[in-house]
Parts: sequence; C-alpha cells; structure tokens
Amino acid sequence: MAERPTVLVVDDDPHLRDIVRFALEQGGFRVEEASDGQAALAQVPRVRPSLIVLDIMMPEMDGLAVCREVRRAHEVPIVFLSSRDDEVDRILGLEMGGDDYLTKPFSPRELVARVKAVLRRARPAPAPEQAPAPTRPLSRGPLRMDEERWKAWWGEREVVLTVTEFHLLAALLRVPGKVFTRDEVMTRVYDDGVVSDRTIDSHVRRVRQKFAVAGGEVIETVHGLGYRLAIP
Repeated sequence: MAERPTVLVVDDDPHLRDIVRFALEQGGFRVEEASDGQAALAQVPRVRPSLIVLDIMMPEMDGLAVCREVRRAHEVPIVFLSSRDDEVDRILGLEMGGDDYLTKPFSPRELVARVKAVLRRARPAPAPEQAPAPTRPLSRGPLRMDEERWKAWWGEREVVLTVTEFHLLAALLRVPGKVFTRDEVMTRVYDDGVVSDRTIDSHVRRVRQKFAVAGGEVIETVHGLGYRLAIP
C-alpha cells in the first residue's frame, strides 16, 4: 500500500489547524502541524512534507518570510492561506513561490481539492498499462527541461522552478510557436480550473524573472491573446 502524502499545516490558530487536519486526514493525507514560522522551518527538513499549507498572517514571522526561507533549499509545493482578501497579498504569495492561495473563511472541502490538484501537478498519475511512449527531451535553443527529474536549464545554468512554474513552461515548450490563451493555460496547467487570470500572470512573471537572471527570455506575451514560447 502506497504511503500517504504528508501535508505540513502552519497556522497560529489551533482551532483552524484542527479543522484543516480533520479535512486532510479524511482526504487521505498524513498531517503534521506547526504553530509558527520558526517551528515550520525546523519541521520541513525532518518531516519532508509533500506539500505545505501556510498561513500568511502570523505573528513574528509571517508566511511570506517562511516561504522565502523554504524556497532557499526546497521546492515543496505551497498553498497559502490568508484572512485578508487582498490582491497584493495574493500576488506577493504567488510571486514568492506559492502554488495556490485561499482566502479565509474557506471550505475545507475546497482546500482538500486544491491540495490534491497541486500534488497532481507535482506527481502526475501513471499512465494506464500499455506500451510506454518513447520519451524525448524537451528542448529548444538554450532551453532544456527534464520531466523525469523536474529540472530546467538555460544553456549550462540550471533554473530552479516550482512545480506549477515547471508545468507552465513545459506546456509552452511542447508546442513552440503556438499562442496559448489563458483558458488553454488553465486547462493544461491548473487542472482544478479555479485560478484567476492574475494567478496565471503571476506565475508567468515569476518564470520570466528566473530565466532573466540566467540570461534567457522564455515566454512572450501576445497582447490580446495570451502567451507563447519566446524562443524561435
């Protein structure tokens, strides 16, 4: 029997942690808890969670600071929670490396659905038993992506991407030259179908920033239509 994925829930509200724990355990997950940012950072290397549910509004060390520290060494998916329906928080959270975002109060059932959707992107389900399709490397110009190892490079320089960022760029790289509307990006990358245009834009901007540091340009905006790979 496969081991259940572990979710680390980080929130200073013990009542909310109880609600989230119950929902996630009913959804088939193991749950670990942390009541503050420092405790969360201490638990990540020990627990090695499959995903972190992370509150933004915590005293002393908020969720954005925790995410920043986690991203220095780990690419574990992160779903943010916030008591403020503030677009600035939402965009900041996604651009810091978050994979999704929910505003309190939220439905525990929706949280479980979001967690499962993010993890599906992180670990795609195996294909039905059949002759395996031949694999071919994803590459164009200096851009290379290895879907088995979840790694990307610009030339010889590795560019570290989150799960969602990797899926986004891989979708464009598979069909170079095609202009993807935001709806098509949502279908191919965000299989839960509940993200906003601003969420997509934030992840695109984050991918661009990371490759710009490596000296590359990978995503082009086609105004009024959507996005395409920027490498001819």
